[in-house]
Amino acid sequence: MKKRKIPMRKDLLSGEMFPKKSLVRIVKQQDNTVAIDPTGKAAGRGAYVALDPAAVQKAKKKQLIEKAFSIKIDPSFYDELFAYVDHQKARQELFGDQA
Repeated sequence: MKKRKIPMRKDLLSGEMFPKKSLVRIVKQQDNTVAIDPTGKAAGRGAYVALDPAAVQKAKKKQLIEKAFSIKIDPSFYDELFAYVDHQKARQELFGDQA
């Protein structure tokens, strides 16, 4: 049986490569809004973030997502992203890696 290729993506916050399924996609849509894309299929420019709540806090401090998308982002988005990443990480630890 042929081994499947695992798509890799670069984490915006650390610069490391990870399997796509272990990252969360953030998308900048045409109307310059930024949203979390849990499906990974939304239209727009995407960036990937690892499931690390500490890295999200660091990104908020350094405004890394704003720099990546070249737009001003509401601080509440970082709180939403932190909550989502924290939830997904806890879920992954609880249920294991269900791909």
